[in-house]
Amino acid sequence: MSGQIAYSVRRSPRSRRVKVRVDPQHGVEVLLPRRAALREAAAAVEQLTAWIEAELARLEAARERHSPPGTLPYLDERLRVVPDAARRSSAARKPGGVLAVPAEPEAAKAAIERFYRRAARAEISGRLDAAAAASATSYSSLTIRNQRTRWASCGAGGAMSFNWRLMLAPERVLDYVVWHEVCHLRHADHSPAFWRMLGEHHPQYRDAAAWLRENGSALVV
Repeated sequence: MSGQIAYSVRRSPRSRRVKVRVDPQHGVEVLLPRRAALREAAAAVEQLTAWIEAELARLEAARERHSPPGTLPYLDERLRVVPDAARRSSAARKPGGVLAVPAEPEAAKAAIERFYRRAARAEISGRLDAAAAASATSYSSLTIRNQRTRWASCGAGGAMSFNWRLMLAPERVLDYVVWHEVCHLRHADHSPAFWRMLGEHHPQYRDAAAWLRENGSALVV
């Protein structure tokens, strides 16, 4: 059975046992302890075949609900993805809600990610500047990344990092994540003071946070 499920293997020096996870972006991944034999990965996938197939089906259904075939969300808009044979490596937003992409599937996927990364920097930087000014705080840098398990982070010295896939979420969710990290500029932990500050500046944060918990796995291209 394990031969029917494609999976990748990653060595984890900190893992003490074999772990299998189904990642929305990277598919089935097996984490192996440093000294574990590769056959243990195949055995784990075979043992968990039913669970893996159910998770893959659940993720696919969630993606289709959030992004019907041939479309992609862009905050509160929906873009129609149109292959363009004249394009080789870039994606461009056109009038009428069209996202023109290369015709070759792999090139299209890479171009789409580059498009959203650029858009994320533009959308997030303005929101971040406004939120920092409104809260009398400041940050030192902004990085757009593709984190596996985090939507954003506020590092030492005010280094801000955001996941470009937030552009696939509703605008209110992006606003919430920006404010969440800006509040960390004042409060490093999730203390009562942190939540009070977040509630004062972004009263609807609970609804947005719940949406992200429920739908975050569907935010993939």
